[in-house]
Amino acid sequence: MVDPVVLSRAQFALTVIVHIVFPVLSMGLAPFLVYFTWKEIRTHEPVYEQLRRFWARIFAISFVTGTVTGIVLEFEFGTNWSEFSRAAGAVIAGPLATEGMMAFFLEAVFLGVFLFGRDRVSDRTYFASAFLTGLGSWLSATWILIVNSWMQHPRGYQLVTRNGETVITLTDPIAAYANPRFFWEFVHMQNSAVLSVALLIAGISAYYVWSGRATAFWERSLKSALAVMVVSAPFQVIHGDAYARHIANTQPEKFAAMEAVWETARYVPEYIIAFPTTLSQIFDPRAKELVGIGIPGMASWLASGGNPNAPITGLSEFANVGTPPIAVVFWSFRIMVALGFWFIVLAFWGGYRWRTGELFEDRLLHKALMASSVLGFIAVEFGWMVAEIGRQPWIIQGVMRTSEAVSPGLSGSDALLTFAGFAVGYFGLLVLVVYVLVRLVRRGPPAIQDGPDRHPGDQGVSTDD
Repeated sequence: MVDPVVLSRAQFALTVIVHIVFPVLSMGLAPFLVYFTWKEIRTHEPVYEQLRRFWARIFAISFVTGTVTGIVLEFEFGTNWSEFSRAAGAVIAGPLATEGMMAFFLEAVFLGVFLFGRDRVSDRTYFASAFLTGLGSWLSATWILIVNSWMQHPRGYQLVTRNGETVITLTDPIAAYANPRFFWEFVHMQNSAVLSVALLIAGISAYYVWSGRATAFWERSLKSALAVMVVSAPFQVIHGDAYARHIANTQPEKFAAMEAVWETARYVPEYIIAFPTTLSQIFDPRAKELVGIGIPGMASWLASGGNPNAPITGLSEFANVGTPPIAVVFWSFRIMVALGFWFIVLAFWGGYRWRTGELFEDRLLHKALMASSVLGFIAVEFGWMVAEIGRQPWIIQGVMRTSEAVSPGLSGSDALLTFAGFAVGYFGLLVLVVYVLVRLVRRGPPAIQDGPDRHPGDQGVSTDD
């Protein structure tokens, strides 16, 4: 028989891997849409109307798909993780319900105005619809991350026994929902979403420039994306460094897995580049046994905030309570960090070419941007693998194990059947959405002309202008 815990974890991971792409796309597009709408209203330049209309279509598709795939995740709390829901329902139910009532409906209502109301409402109201649509997407992330951050760093709760069962009660909502982890998760997640979308816009725009089909639309898109990348890429790395220090203080076993430190040691090097020499080292990485480039004492310096001789607690210290899958956490962390530094290179490379007036002539830069267009989303996926797999074997850190959270009546055959169904369904959905998005991108920006979506007072221009 297949373990229903393993299959339930695999099913939840599958749904998250697919689902997270669409909230990232929505949240990352939100600031761009607010900016394009503001510029359209202020300048009446036709290119900003094109930018607003084109990327709003992408936003709408990501919103619909994210809603469909996200609802399924909440159902899985009952089908696969009923023990977790029973035990922690008093804490997690409020934020999840608020996310639906506050964030989802706010975003859904004003998205309708944003998509169809340009010629029906005033400029001020229309800009408000753009802002509130984006705010709804960010508020949605707020409540989801409140739940996740509490699971990573639980506060404001008490374990009580009711009818012979141990449940978690909420004793201090502020301590629970404003726990120290939330700030780090929220900032890191939202900035990564904006950076991921900036990379996507830059990559698509670079393709049109590289292929000789550049218009004012694609040139403006590329510049807007690069401006965001120059700010968000270095900030992501700087904030990530501070975030890792917080993890070292609150989840030392996760930090040890990120650095593959097995025995407690001081002056631990930070391996910027690490290569395994045998197959076993891939699945059982031990930092000091890998071939790579390391900075002596840097891991200790990062963990302590400035002391290169600070001790890092090794994984062996947590053998009695369990450790996360080391290989997945260690290599995922390195891929995420490597991509983060590559994004900085791209941002400043593009910024330099922009400054020298060669942004649209550097074909090597265009190819690099094209190749990196989806790497931001891949970095997000690996970041969540570090966050979630690094918490194992706990579903609520130090409170409830993952093995204790699965639905008691779920058999291995039931879990296998639903996992197979989810795999087929989500793969098909992902292929369909990618197909639609690719078609929209190939079609290019909409023509600007008098019509139902035209705001009185704007001047028409075709996509060839």
